[in-house]
Amino acid sequence: MTSPDKLSQLFALQSELNDRIFAKKDIRDRDGKVLTMATLRAEARSGAPLGPNTLVNDWLGKYLTALDDESRELREELLWKWWSKDHLDLQNIRVEIIDQLHFWISLALTSGLSADEVFETYMQKNAVNHARQENDYSKATKNEDDNKSIKA
Repeated sequence: MTSPDKLSQLFALQSELNDRIFAKKDIRDRDGKVLTMATLRAEARSGAPLGPNTLVNDWLGKYLTALDDESRELREELLWKWWSKDHLDLQNIRVEIIDQLHFWISLALTSGLSADEVFETYMQKNAVNHARQENDYSKATKNEDDNKSIKA
C-alpha cells in the first residue's frame, strides 16, 4: 500500500480545516453558499482577471494577515537581549512555525496551487536562486527576468 506524499497530505488536511472553519463560522461565497477552498481554487484557476473585489484577493489578504501575525508571535519568542539569562522556548517556537505553515498552505491553496505545483515551482525557483549565486547576485545585477521563466 502506498501513502500519499507528505506535502499533499498537509494540503488536504489544511483544505479540510479551512472548509470546516468556513462552515462553522457560516462564511459565504458570492452565491450565498458556504465558502469552500474548492470555490477559492476554482476562482484562482478560472483564467479570468482577478481584481480587488474577488474572493481570492480577499482571502489572500486574510491569510497573509494571519501569517504576518504568526511571524510576529515567532519574533516575540526570539531572544535579542544578549545580556539576558533567558532561554529559547524551542517547543513554542516550533509550534509558531507550524502555525505559519497552516497559513502559508492556505495562501498556496487560495492562489490555486496544488502540492505538486508548489513542489515544481519551488524546484524552478531554487534553480534560479542557485544560478543567481553563481553569478554573484546583488542589487547592482538584480534582474527579475529569470523569475519570469518560472511556470507557476
